[in-house]
Amino acid sequence: MGQSAHPINTFTNYRKVISLADHDWETAEAGRIAGLNVEVSSENRMVDQFGRTFHHFCTTSYLGLDHHPGLLEGAITALQEIGTLRIANSKNRCKLAALDQYESELSDLFGAHCLSTLSCSAASAGILPLLASGVFTQNCPPLIAFDRLAHYSMNHVKSACADETQVVTCPHNDMNYLEDLCKKHGKVAYVADGAYSMGGVADLNSLVYLKERYGLFLYLDDSHALSAIGKFGAGLVRPKIQPLDDESLIVASLGKSFGASGGLVMLGGERQKKLIQRYGGPSNWSQSLNSAAIGAGRASIKLHRTQEFSVLQEKLQANIQLFDSLIQTETHGSKMAIRLIHCGEAVLANNVAIEMANLGFFTSAVFFPVVAQGKAAIRVTLRADMDSSLIRQFCSLVTELLRKYAEGASE
Repeated sequence: MGQSAHPINTFTNYRKVISLADHDWETAEAGRIAGLNVEVSSENRMVDQFGRTFHHFCTTSYLGLDHHPGLLEGAITALQEIGTLRIANSKNRCKLAALDQYESELSDLFGAHCLSTLSCSAASAGILPLLASGVFTQNCPPLIAFDRLAHYSMNHVKSACADETQVVTCPHNDMNYLEDLCKKHGKVAYVADGAYSMGGVADLNSLVYLKERYGLFLYLDDSHALSAIGKFGAGLVRPKIQPLDDESLIVASLGKSFGASGGLVMLGGERQKKLIQRYGGPSNWSQSLNSAAIGAGRASIKLHRTQEFSVLQEKLQANIQLFDSLIQTETHGSKMAIRLIHCGEAVLANNVAIEMANLGFFTSAVFFPVVAQGKAAIRVTLRADMDSSLIRQFCSLVTELLRKYAEGASE
């Protein structure tokens, strides 16, 4: 008997995605809102290869720490003191002593067993197949339930997880659907974001309830909330899961509000950490964080414990509230710094972003597959170091442009 054909396009279909999206990417690049090469002229101001100077309104450095002198000094000092960029082998064999100290300091800051990775994406690529195999759940492979809007850095690992266990995709934030899965299956692991890259947050209260009642395993990416909110920058997820046990994993980026580089994994115990270090593939290959990243990160940890850091968090919230008072969006009132200004079609989002860039404001036009078809938008992110006058000017310009295009469409 011949072997049955292996099913294809169960979780991805790149050819279809490209056929639907590539025209819009070509438009964005031709309009000079993609493919830019920039130099930094001052805090949050850039100059591109076409000589345009603009304010960055789609950054993820929500606290503005990418320019903080303490972090820059920390990076330079660490590189000089350590005397090498990195140790060139997998870190489960041998790593810089400074990296071990850094992970210990991260563990103290966030109250968890912390592991650093080259990126948050590398962490998920290495850990999610392990989770699917059952090694974190008493060797019982859980059903893996991905939230429909889980970030691509997690979603793209579905096929690897499906080689170990059953994988399903849940309607976004549908806690009833998730509870039904918990009732029908012996063990369920839920994969989602704490704060979503296109706005909105997880229903953490319900997730904690499902965890306590049914033993739901939580794998949550808190990249957009870490440092931006919470005492000492704990984010959205970590304060909700007390204590952090072996039934939860939190991953996050150290390159957004935290202001450094790389990824972070928060774990409940040392056993999980050893398994990831030994078998986590992309999370542990032969490139660990370099000396500059370690130095910047350690400087950021020190900053997290200061009054200056609390003030930056407060300034960010003030800027978010100011934006919400000027433009209404679906995530009005959220403490997260991400806002989507709805455009509907990609052509409108591109046109508005192109005009805004030429007026000195760089934003992202987001369209399929980043968002659903017909849901294209201007993605705006706020920072702590933006002046209120700058935010007012941006909101006035984008509102006027949308009005102009709306009037043109009605004629």
